[in-house]
Amino acid sequence: MVVKSRATDEKVALITGAWGGIGHAVGLALIRAGYRVFGTSRRAPPNEVRQGIQMIRCDVTDDASVKHAVKEVVARAGRIDVLVNNAGRSLIGGAEESSVGRAQKLFDVNVFGILRMTNEVLSIMRSQGKGRIINISSVAGFLPGPFTALYNATKHAVEGYSESLDHELRTLGIRVSVVEPAFTRTGLEENAEQPDRISSVYEKGRTAMNSTWRKGIAGGDPVEAVADKVVQAATEKTPRIRYTPGKTAGRLRFMRRFVPEKSFEKSFRKQMNLPA
Repeated sequence: MVVKSRATDEKVALITGAWGGIGHAVGLALIRAGYRVFGTSRRAPPNEVRQGIQMIRCDVTDDASVKHAVKEVVARAGRIDVLVNNAGRSLIGGAEESSVGRAQKLFDVNVFGILRMTNEVLSIMRSQGKGRIINISSVAGFLPGPFTALYNATKHAVEGYSESLDHELRTLGIRVSVVEPAFTRTGLEENAEQPDRISSVYEKGRTAMNSTWRKGIAGGDPVEAVADKVVQAATEKTPRIRYTPGKTAGRLRFMRRFVPEKSFEKSFRKQMNLPA
């Protein structure tokens, strides 16, 4: 899809998964930064406006739904300057406890949803000669994750895709960034996928990890911390590839990069209450 930009100074942002949580906070932050904001949700009523965010119904796992949503934004606003790929789900359980089909379902949202949205907006951004694509990843994108192996695999995929894509698009005026939050106070676990081959072998570890996630989310960073980094990635003249909101995410990124592998592994297993 190639469009001509309308004569306007108003910048337009499109955010997936914007009904609540991080996506909604990002929308509000971008409105304050001067953007006209559209948000997507699978359950958005027609013409719904949530605190200034114009909602559009969209399922990121459905090609036709994605095409319709992007077409709707362009019809209303004439352009898309920023795409924030935020829609995502989690899954806690032993890797063996999920079938390939269940893994594919998780990847369809967390990875292929990003591909669908990105592919649909790229021709628009190319015709404009500029644009920003910001993918919400996680510290799970650079850390191991016992009992979250499939979720971590999706975020590792997002990291590799995003950095590679950024190198492809820079000469076209388009930049790609990832935002890597640690635990954040959202309802992510409420929309979690569940393993479909539960085994008693992993009961103890799965239960412990569910408890760790609930506690981590309850005491995590506010969604506004993530939103601030998205605005930074959207507005900086020379954006970075990676942004880590909150002290915990920054500390983990530093440790992963500079702490020797064996020392990191020992510390990590201790933090996860795993035997050495």
